Amino acid sequence: MTAARPMRMLPVGLDGVLVEVAGLAEAMALHDRLRADPPPGVVEIVPAARTVLVRADPAVLPPARLRAWLRKPATTAPASSTRRAASAVLPTVYDGADLAEVAALLGTSPHALVERHAATAWSVAFTGFAPGFGYLVGAGWDLDAPRREVPRTRVPAGAVGLAGPYAGAYPRETPGGWQLIGATRATLFDPDAAEPALLTPGTSVRFTPVRAEARAAAGTAPSTSDAAAAARRTAPVAEGIRVVEPGLLATVQDAGRPGRAAEGVGRAGAADPQAWALGNRLLGNAAGAAALEVTMGGFRAVAECDLTVVVTGAWTPLTIAGRALDPYVVHPWPAGSELALGWALRGSRAYLGIRGGFDAPRAVGSRSADTLSGLGPAPLRSGDRMPAARETAGPVPALPLHPWGFPRDGSELDRRGPLEVPLLLGPRADWFTAPALGALAEAEWTVSPASDRVGIRLEGPTLERARSEELPSEAMVPGSVQVPPSGRPVVFGVDGPVTGGYPVVGVVPPPSLALLGQARPGSRVRFVLRGSR
Repeated sequence: MTAARPMRMLPVGLDGVLVEVAGLAEAMALHDRLRADPPPGVVEIVPAARTVLVRADPAVLPPARLRAWLRKPATTAPASSTRRAASAVLPTVYDGADLAEVAALLGTSPHALVERHAATAWSVAFTGFAPGFGYLVGAGWDLDAPRREVPRTRVPAGAVGLAGPYAGAYPRETPGGWQLIGATRATLFDPDAAEPALLTPGTSVRFTPVRAEARAAAGTAPSTSDAAAAARRTAPVAEGIRVVEPGLLATVQDAGRPGRAAEGVGRAGAADPQAWALGNRLLGNAAGAAALEVTMGGFRAVAECDLTVVVTGAWTPLTIAGRALDPYVVHPWPAGSELALGWALRGSRAYLGIRGGFDAPRAVGSRSADTLSGLGPAPLRSGDRMPAARETAGPVPALPLHPWGFPRDGSELDRRGPLEVPLLLGPRADWFTAPALGALAEAEWTVSPASDRVGIRLEGPTLERARSEELPSEAMVPGSVQVPPSGRPVVFGVDGPVTGGYPVVGVVPPPSLALLGQARPGSRVRFVLRGSR
């Protein structure tokens, strides 16, 4: 018997290990085994094409014990029930725009391709790309469909497609390069449901051919998510604030959605969680109360009732009813008066919190807006009303709670030298040449104006790769420093994708990622490398 190829354990930041195996089948089997009996402390287990990312709480499951558990051989073959005991039937109209073309590319007819696709027993190998988007593998499916040379800028929700060895269905309208062979009206992702994603790793899937008129009839009934959204639109809005001017970008943020990457759901939440949490402590709010994240300032709003307010994060001029006030200090905000945030003097993201927090519909357990996936409330616009919630934990503290001389205001970014950011090497540092790793540590990088909550793009030298082959998609975490073909690193922010296909040279730890979240375009950054190749 041939010995199995040993798996590699690659570090991912302070709390994660990327386990690399020979291929997709091995990754699925490993995911089965790990998910069957995880020890206390495991936060999430995220499969991909040939890797499984395992993240754990180091205080509960230290790294040495985590690696020992990962190395532990399976005593028995995982039962089929260890994968999610779920199945899904997707009624599908096979009328996709690419059906004839992709059938010809695969050396078959459209009719034969449809018959084979519908007869195949599919299962979800892993998720990614968008919340609820499952990469499906089929029993006996040996066709390899090339992606479109020019991706579409708009693929409609429900589109069924092929790409490489995978099949999939788009949960929402998004750009995409898969070959479209049909469409389904099944609700693939419902943010209001207890389990929002219909397709999660291990779910078995069948595509059932239906006629176009059957699909249209099925689409007349609103989904749970649609019905909930309609109810929210007609419900009365509680008193809170009315937005006069949102500035460059103002979004609702709380602690986000950690631990949902296996469903294709990113973390989101406040880009500077320390500043957001400090605002809640200053107001006596519950720990998870939502605030407004205002990028670069320029925000104005009118109070519809008497409120209590504080501004943390970026050091931003604050006025209420025309009176200049200090940030990091709790102030009354009388009904009918206007609050204005000027342009940030230091840092880039200010957090405007009110006593009790802001109310907004929860999506997958959080009020946070995810600018990449579209989950959560949309960015605020002029005229929007934001009701106040009642999420308090006690009275407003009598004394300031922030450490003297060290508010989270981005003042660290004002010193003459570059901002020093720790970088934990791995998991794909060995994909880069020694000179590239040297440049990574020695260069002064500049934050690009194209940076946002999805990624902090850095301008500087080109990092040369030692390996040129394509990297199969694998799980990412916020803080991952991915290097695309341009050779310029991108630090994934809190709205970054949950999977990616470019090598990650290292990971910025969470406290430093929060500081990078306050960096302004033009800020200089120097990485301090930790770990080794």
